[in-house]
Formats: sequence, structure tokens, C-alpha cells
Amino acid sequence: MTDFITVADVDQALGQGWAGEADGVLAVTMANAWLTAKIKRAVPKVVPDAIVTAGVQVAKLAADGKLYKDTQREVQSKTVSAQAGTSTSKTYVAGSSDRSTAENFALDLIAPWIRRSGTVMLKRV
Repeated sequence: MTDFITVADVDQALGQGWAGEADGVLAVTMANAWLTAKIKRAVPKVVPDAIVTAGVQVAKLAADGKLYKDTQREVQSKTVSAQAGTSTSKTYVAGSSDRSTAENFALDLIAPWIRRSGTVMLKRV
């Protein structure tokens, strides 16, 4: 896991007490794990401000308990019939979950580092 942000970075951006009753160190660790999982390209030694800002947003989500949520097996299809000829059905995508505004914002901030570079050079040996 790469350390993109620190507790000091989040304190500077959001002020002291941003984590509330939660463990700020754990929230920053979760944010760094999330960023490490999402970022696919090399990041300069000095972490860009966009990644730090994204990390701050994600750390706040983690402190609020909204970053890594419990997941359950989701319904693929469900049909309920009340009377003959009357029914309601729902279909959910497997593994789908709602994303918060802060998570969407963080993903947009790190977008240049999410995509792999388009050119791959191969050399025959």
C-alpha cells in the first residue's frame, strides 16, 4: 500500500477533530488503501494536490463509516404477485452499491491516474 496522505494532511484540510469519535489513523489508512486500489499509473514522488484532495475526501468518508460498507449478495431478479395478472419485479446488478458524492468527487480527482497508459511496447527476444 502506498501512503498518499497522512493524518497531518487531513488535519490541515479539514481541521482538528475531523474524525469525530472515529479513529483518524484508521480512516487515513483506509483512504490510502482505497487510493492504492484505484490508482493504476505511476505517481510522482511529490504526491499531486488532486490525489491529496481525493484522499482527504475519502478519509472523511472512512471516518464516517461510509467508505467500506458491509456487502451482501444482491438480488438478481425478484417477482412478487399480489393477484392473478398483477406482479412487480426488481432486478439488481450483482455487486452494485451506491457511491456517495465525496467518493464520486475523489474518483474524478484521481481519474488521470486510474487509467493505464494506452501504449505498451513489446520486444521480441
